[in-house]
Amino acid sequence: MPSWNIHISHAERLFENGALDAFGVRDTNAFLFGNVVPDIYVGYVVPNVTHKIPYKDTHFADPKYVPVPDAAAFYNLYVRGKDPSDLVLGAWMHLLCDHYYNLRTNEYIARIGVKPGEQTRIRKQADFNTFGKTLPISRMPGATSELVDACAKFAQYAIEEPDVHETIGVFRRIVEENQQSLGSSEPKYELLNADFFARTYAEVDNVLNESLRLHAKGLDPTTCGRP
Repeated sequence: MPSWNIHISHAERLFENGALDAFGVRDTNAFLFGNVVPDIYVGYVVPNVTHKIPYKDTHFADPKYVPVPDAAAFYNLYVRGKDPSDLVLGAWMHLLCDHYYNLRTNEYIARIGVKPGEQTRIRKQADFNTFGKTLPISRMPGATSELVDACAKFAQYAIEEPDVHETIGVFRRIVEENQQSLGSSEPKYELLNADFFARTYAEVDNVLNESLRLHAKGLDPTTCGRP
């Protein structure tokens, strides 16, 4: 899955592009936090959580080496025909992001003849982490009472208040580490390459913007982009 600095960067791009104002996102703090929500209870990025939820349930995907989350399934269950919270919209953005990065990774390794497996997953994740550290990010969510309330009412499962605070701590650490290390060295990739990340980043940026636009117009965003 993309590292959190990648998710945060894409969320910040939505702020910059004006999509949030144009598409009716009111609580930008909850939306920003929502962009990392599906990873909270997996137990890796945020290790000190009150409980864990299986990856297949948080991401709508089989937990294989490079899983491709079914963002459309999440949309159909928690967004379509409803008045979704901004936290829910952020979580949908996370799953869309995961879907396309992992899908393009699987296509890439198949094209160059690399077999899926644990070592490939490790190399892929290392490259995602390396690329993520090249991105200038600065936004951090605040632990407001509104966010805590939105998390308790998250449509898929309740997010407990201690886990909200723990997640914000991890979020802030990642942003601060990015700011400190940005530009300190040239990225060196193990499996993927700079062209892969440039193309995929641009594609995901477009998909997230277009999906929000279609949703705001009452059109079907699950047809946006390629499979």
